[in-house]
Amino acid sequence: MKAVVLAAGEGTRLRPLTEDKPKAMVEIDGKPLVAHCFDKLADLGAEEFVVVVGYMKEHIIEHFGDSYRDIPITYTHQREQLGLAHALLSVEEHIDDDFMLMLGDNVFNANLADVVRRQREERADAAFLVEEVPWEEASRYGVCDTNDFGEITEVIEKPDDPPTNLVMTGFYTFSPAIFPACELVQPSNRGEYEISEAIDLLIRSGRTIDAIGLDGWRIDVGYPEDRDEAEERLQEAEAAAKAD
Repeated sequence: MKAVVLAAGEGTRLRPLTEDKPKAMVEIDGKPLVAHCFDKLADLGAEEFVVVVGYMKEHIIEHFGDSYRDIPITYTHQREQLGLAHALLSVEEHIDDDFMLMLGDNVFNANLADVVRRQREERADAAFLVEEVPWEEASRYGVCDTNDFGEITEVIEKPDDPPTNLVMTGFYTFSPAIFPACELVQPSNRGEYEISEAIDLLIRSGRTIDAIGLDGWRIDVGYPEDRDEAEERLQEAEAAAKAD
């Protein structure tokens, strides 16, 4: 299974850490943020990395070159950061089967393999790792509603009044059916092509999308304090692994 990594962002909220580099190249525990994504995806059996780059893309391309851990890397260029659905369309020509998608600004220590296993089952057209967050934080994310079978029935992007506190994390699996859905997405009020709208189009067309509850932790690295927390958590996990 190929792995798509979205790493085109500038990271304005991470300044001063991003004054001379893109968000994906901010170091956490001794290596770039996006390298932590690559490691997780490699452990999941990624056959190829398809990396969407944009702002200061040369920093990423020059650092990693054409492979990481002997896994080939293909780069695509998102010239304008116009949302996740827009970014996904830049990789369409490189994807012909089910694939993993990871947002390049997330650090995980969680049950990602459960999502991949669910995607490989015939009943799932897509599977998302989801997390319950404090209600006051839900409006920062894509909020999910589910039915009694654990299937996602609706996704609302950054709602003012969230109907649930169950949110999408930065890890998904999809079939190529997501691409025609992305092509139908219209710009939101924020002027972006939202992945949540593409997901809703899949749901309305009868596709099955399963929600897998997060077991472990993840940190969305949006601010300098998030970077510090991610580094602390990773060091704790490394120390615990050595102790075992």
